[in-house]
Amino acid sequence: MTDQTAPAVTITSFGYGHQPGGIAPAAHITLDLRVHFRDPHVDPAMRELTGRDQAVTTAVLSTPGIPALIAATVAAARAFLGGPSAGPLHIAAGCIGGRHRSYVVASALGTLLADLDPHVVHLHADRPVIRRPAAQS
Repeated sequence: MTDQTAPAVTITSFGYGHQPGGIAPAAHITLDLRVHFRDPHVDPAMRELTGRDQAVTTAVLSTPGIPALIAATVAAARAFLGGPSAGPLHIAAGCIGGRHRSYVVASALGTLLADLDPHVVHLHADRPVIRRPAAQS
């Protein structure tokens, strides 16, 4: 990727809790992982970790539905890029804090779309953990 050429695919992980107004970044495909997929944050042993840690990656990728969602998103990305007016594609994956679910999903998408040389950005992985009641995922 040169400075003058935009990547074909940009994949962004983010935390809704760190976004101004709680609004997702602009994207062609937005994955809101907050409600349907259990948050590793509820396990105190994983709370301070991020998707860089194998325990978090394993927990997220073994969550029912996540592998199918990742595969479907890869297929959707390839469909967007195969369209007659194809151009740069932006995929955004968000969870509450941007440290666990969204990080792992964005990283997995980047790996599976590696042939497209995607630009993967983790907006909030290094931001402080958002404190919330344990019952909230």
